[in-house]
Amino acid sequence: MTPSLDWQQQMLRLIEWLKGFRYIKFGLVGASGTVVNMLVLYLAQEHLFAAIADTRQRLYASLALAIAIATVNNFTWNRLWTWADRVQAAHERHVHLERTPWHLLASQFGRYALASWLGIGLQYGLTLWLSHSLHYLLANVIAIVVASVSNFLANDKWTFGHRGDKR
Repeated sequence: MTPSLDWQQQMLRLIEWLKGFRYIKFGLVGASGTVVNMLVLYLAQEHLFAAIADTRQRLYASLALAIAIATVNNFTWNRLWTWADRVQAAHERHVHLERTPWHLLASQFGRYALASWLGIGLQYGLTLWLSHSLHYLLANVIAIVVASVSNFLANDKWTFGHRGDKR
Protein backbone atom coordinates (compact mmCIF):
# COMPACT_ATOMS: atom_id res chain seq x y z
CA MET A 1 0.00 0.00 0.00
CA THR A 2 1.39 3.39 -0.94
CA PRO A 3 1.69 6.16 1.67
CA SER A 4 -0.72 8.41 -0.24
CA LEU A 5 -3.37 5.67 -0.46
CA ASP A 6 -3.00 4.98 3.27
CA TRP A 7 -3.38 8.71 3.98
CA GLN A 8 -6.50 8.89 1.77
CA GLN A 9 -8.06 5.90 3.56
CA GLN A 10 -7.34 7.53 6.92
CA MET A 11 -8.97 10.75 5.75
CA LEU A 12 -12.05 8.83 4.54
CA ARG A 13 -12.30 7.09 7.93
CA LEU A 14 -11.98 10.45 9.68
CA ILE A 15 -14.72 11.97 7.52
CA GLU A 16 -17.01 8.99 8.21
CA TRP A 17 -16.31 9.32 11.95
CA LEU A 18 -17.02 13.08 11.90
CA LYS A 19 -20.31 12.53 10.05
CA GLY A 20 -21.54 10.75 13.17
CA PHE A 21 -21.50 14.02 15.08
CA ARG A 22 -24.83 15.79 14.90
CA TYR A 23 -23.38 19.31 14.99
CA ILE A 24 -21.15 18.53 12.01
CA LYS A 25 -24.18 17.27 10.10
CA PHE A 26 -26.06 20.40 11.14
CA GLY A 27 -23.14 22.49 9.92
CA LEU A 28 -23.06 20.74 6.56
CA VAL A 29 -26.80 21.23 6.15
CA GLY A 30 -26.32 24.85 7.18
CA ALA A 31 -23.61 25.21 4.55
CA SER A 32 -26.01 23.95 1.89
CA GLY A 33 -28.64 26.35 3.24
CA THR A 34 -26.12 29.17 3.03
CA VAL A 35 -25.54 28.39 -0.65
CA VAL A 36 -29.31 28.32 -1.24
CA ASN A 37 -29.75 31.53 0.77
CA MET A 38 -26.97 33.37 -1.06
CA LEU A 39 -28.15 32.22 -4.48
CA VAL A 40 -31.77 33.23 -3.85
CA LEU A 41 -30.67 36.52 -2.25
CA TYR A 42 -28.51 37.40 -5.23
CA LEU A 43 -31.11 36.37 -7.84
CA ALA A 44 -33.90 38.19 -6.02
CA GLN A 45 -31.86 41.34 -5.36
CA GLU A 46 -30.38 41.59 -8.84
CA HIS A 47 -33.19 40.16 -11.00
CA LEU A 48 -36.47 39.01 -9.42
CA PHE A 49 -37.18 42.24 -7.55
CA ALA A 50 -35.27 44.53 -9.91
CA ALA A 51 -38.46 46.54 -10.47
CA ILE A 52 -38.18 47.83 -6.89
CA ALA A 53 -36.11 50.98 -7.41
CA ASP A 54 -35.06 51.59 -3.79
CA THR A 55 -32.21 49.13 -3.13
CA ARG A 56 -32.96 49.01 0.63
CA GLN A 57 -36.61 48.12 -0.02
CA ARG A 58 -35.50 45.54 -2.57
CA LEU A 59 -33.09 44.07 -0.01
CA TYR A 60 -35.92 43.66 2.54
CA ALA A 61 -37.95 41.58 0.09
CA SER A 62 -34.95 39.67 -1.29
CA LEU A 63 -33.67 38.76 2.15
CA ALA A 64 -37.09 37.60 3.37
CA LEU A 65 -37.46 35.31 0.34
CA ALA A 66 -33.91 33.96 0.68
CA ILE A 67 -34.39 33.17 4.38
CA ALA A 68 -37.76 31.47 3.77
CA ILE A 69 -36.43 29.19 1.04
CA ALA A 70 -33.25 28.37 2.95
CA THR A 71 -35.33 27.54 6.06
CA VAL A 72 -37.40 24.98 4.14
CA ASN A 73 -34.19 23.55 2.62
CA ASN A 74 -32.53 23.24 6.03
CA PHE A 75 -35.58 21.73 7.72
CA THR A 76 -35.84 19.10 5.00
CA TRP A 77 -32.20 18.04 5.15
CA ASN A 78 -31.96 18.22 8.96
CA ARG A 79 -35.05 16.04 9.21
CA LEU A 80 -33.78 13.53 6.64
CA TRP A 81 -30.16 13.38 7.83
CA THR A 82 -29.10 15.28 10.96
CA TRP A 83 -31.89 14.04 13.21
CA ALA A 84 -33.10 11.08 11.12
CA ASP A 85 -32.80 8.71 14.10
CA ARG A 86 -35.04 10.89 16.25
CA VAL A 87 -37.53 11.43 13.41
CA GLN A 88 -37.90 7.66 13.01
CA ALA A 89 -38.50 7.25 16.75
CA ALA A 90 -41.04 10.09 16.72
CA HIS A 91 -42.77 8.51 13.71
CA GLU A 92 -43.10 5.23 15.60
CA ARG A 93 -44.65 7.07 18.58
CA HIS A 94 -47.08 8.87 16.26
CA VAL A 95 -48.17 5.58 14.66
CA HIS A 96 -48.70 4.19 18.17
CA LEU A 97 -50.87 7.23 18.98
CA GLU A 98 -52.73 6.76 15.66
CA ARG A 99 -51.58 10.06 14.20
CA THR A 100 -50.71 10.53 10.55
CA PRO A 101 -47.17 11.15 9.28
CA TRP A 102 -48.42 14.56 8.08
CA HIS A 103 -49.21 15.49 11.69
CA LEU A 104 -45.62 14.73 12.69
CA LEU A 105 -44.22 16.63 9.70
CA ALA A 106 -46.42 19.67 10.35
CA SER A 107 -45.68 19.74 14.08
CA GLN A 108 -41.93 19.36 13.52
CA PHE A 109 -41.88 22.07 10.86
CA GLY A 110 -43.86 24.35 13.17
CA ARG A 111 -41.39 23.76 15.99
CA TYR A 112 -38.46 24.14 13.58
CA ALA A 113 -39.78 27.47 12.31
CA LEU A 114 -40.38 28.74 15.84
CA ALA A 115 -37.02 27.48 17.09
CA SER A 116 -35.32 29.11 14.13
CA TRP A 117 -37.16 32.40 14.65
CA LEU A 118 -34.48 33.82 16.91
CA GLY A 119 -31.76 32.87 14.44
CA ILE A 120 -33.79 34.18 11.52
CA GLY A 121 -34.44 37.48 13.30
CA LEU A 122 -30.80 37.70 14.29
CA GLN A 123 -29.67 36.96 10.73
CA TYR A 124 -32.11 39.44 9.21
CA GLY A 125 -31.26 42.27 11.61
CA LEU A 126 -27.52 41.67 11.53
CA THR A 127 -27.47 41.49 7.73
CA LEU A 128 -29.33 44.79 7.42
CA TRP A 129 -27.14 46.44 10.05
CA LEU A 130 -23.85 45.13 8.64
CA SER A 131 -24.87 45.95 5.06
CA HIS A 132 -24.50 49.65 5.92
CA SER A 133 -20.74 49.16 5.97
CA LEU A 134 -20.20 45.85 4.13
CA HIS A 135 -21.40 44.34 0.85
CA TYR A 136 -24.81 42.76 1.51
CA LEU A 137 -23.58 39.23 0.60
CA LEU A 138 -20.66 39.40 3.05
CA ALA A 139 -22.94 40.87 5.72
CA ASN A 140 -25.34 37.97 5.20
CA VAL A 141 -22.62 35.31 5.57
CA ILE A 142 -21.43 36.83 8.85
CA ALA A 143 -24.99 36.95 10.16
CA ILE A 144 -25.62 33.31 9.19
CA VAL A 145 -22.56 32.15 11.13
CA VAL A 146 -23.63 34.06 14.25
CA ALA A 147 -27.20 32.73 14.08
CA SER A 148 -26.25 29.09 13.48
CA VAL A 149 -25.32 28.27 17.07
CA SER A 150 -28.69 29.35 18.50
CA ASN A 151 -30.48 27.45 15.73
CA PHE A 152 -28.64 24.22 16.50
CA LEU A 153 -29.28 24.36 20.22
CA ALA A 154 -32.97 25.18 19.86
CA ASN A 155 -33.58 22.48 17.27
CA ASP A 156 -31.55 19.83 19.08
CA LYS A 157 -33.41 20.37 22.33
CA TRP A 158 -36.91 21.26 21.16
CA THR A 159 -37.69 20.43 17.53
CA PHE A 160 -36.01 17.04 17.32
CA GLY A 161 -35.38 16.43 21.03
CA HIS A 162 -36.41 13.25 22.79
CA ARG A 163 -39.78 13.56 24.47
CA GLY A 164 -40.69 10.00 25.37
CA ASP A 165 -44.33 9.35 24.59
CA LYS A 166 -45.46 12.96 24.97
CA ARG A 167 -45.38 13.71 21.23
